[in-house]
Order: sequence, then structure tokens, then C-alpha cells
Amino acid sequence: MQLVIKIIVSVIVILVATAVAKRVPSAAGLIAVMPLTGALVLVFVYLENKGNPQVMQEFARGALWGILPSILFFVVALLCFKRNLSLPIVLVSSFAVWVGAACLHQFFLK
Repeated sequence: MQLVIKIIVSVIVILVATAVAKRVPSAAGLIAVMPLTGALVLVFVYLENKGNPQVMQEFARGALWGILPSILFFVVALLCFKRNLSLPIVLVSSFAVWVGAACLHQFFLK
């Protein structure tokens, strides 16, 4: 049942963001990266780990430093769009930079 709830909540957030994007794309971008997602995952991690303080601290630390690879993803996307590159190139470039930064993230947090 928890999996179904997670899927439903995730779909609702995505649908709201895409609906808002039709009128105010910048607001949709804000919705897509807002702490709601992190807060939802925080609740699920808390429930699944019975509030284990060590797990919660590691999650919060990973999320905090995980912001940097995400910022790089969107910086690369913005730069690619400014150069009028196609969506597939934007996504490949952005994800490549994100993966590199995410690997560094995991290396330094261990």
C-alpha cells in the first residue's frame, strides 16, 4: 500500500508542475524542485526506518549536499537551451554532468 501512495503522490506533483508550466514555466520549475519532494521522501524514509536517527542524519546530509549536483544539472540545461541545442542533447549533457557530480558526492560523503 505504501508503494501505491508513493506513486500517487509523485504523479500528483508531476501533474501539477506540468499543468502550471503551461501558464508560468518558471513557477513549474520551482514546483519541480521544491522541498515538497524532499519532505515526502523524508517522511517515507522515517516511516520505513522507524525514525532511526542515524539513517535520518545520513539522509539529510546526503540531501543537503545532493543539491549541488542538481544545481549543476540545471545550469548545464540552461546553457544548452541558450545555445538552442535539442532536448536529447540537453538531457544527455545535463545528466552526464549530474552523474559525474553525483559520483563525487558519494565519494566525499563516504
